Amino acid sequence: MVDNTELKYLRRCVELATEALEAGDEPFGSVLVAADGTILFEDRNRVASGDQTRHPEFEIARWAAANLSPEARSAATVFTSGEHCPMCAAAHGWVGLGRIVYVSSSAQLTTWLAEMEVSQPPVKPLPIQEIVPGLAVEGPVLELSEQVRELHRRFYRS
Repeated sequence: MVDNTELKYLRRCVELATEALEAGDEPFGSVLVAADGTILFEDRNRVASGDQTRHPEFEIARWAAANLSPEARSAATVFTSGEHCPMCAAAHGWVGLGRIVYVSSSAQLTTWLAEMEVSQPPVKPLPIQEIVPGLAVEGPVLELSEQVRELHRRFYRS
């Protein structure tokens, strides 16, 4: 269950997704939080550069692998505006990061794209736990998902 402290991190993810949108990028943002609640790393989507691997969740995995012990990685939580794609879920699993909490699910995004008549991504969206079985995952967080939906509407209208 997501509490008020965790909602603060998820709101930051939505802020980062908004920053991505304002920079002309797809609206995704993520935050890595240590077991003690310290924000360790945050990023937003950067795929507009042409590198489709520049997802914030993938950047978090890279940063964590370079900067945290295996114990610190497994105790950390990744908060994110959207459920990890298969690439990011795999990176998360390989690096040994802990729990994931997301605002909107891949299923929600797939539905939203279909409603806007936007083509689906080139990689099949799958639930995180199909990629990393046994991982603690929470989401969607309906309290914030409409905000994320609106960011995607704005991105695809532009």
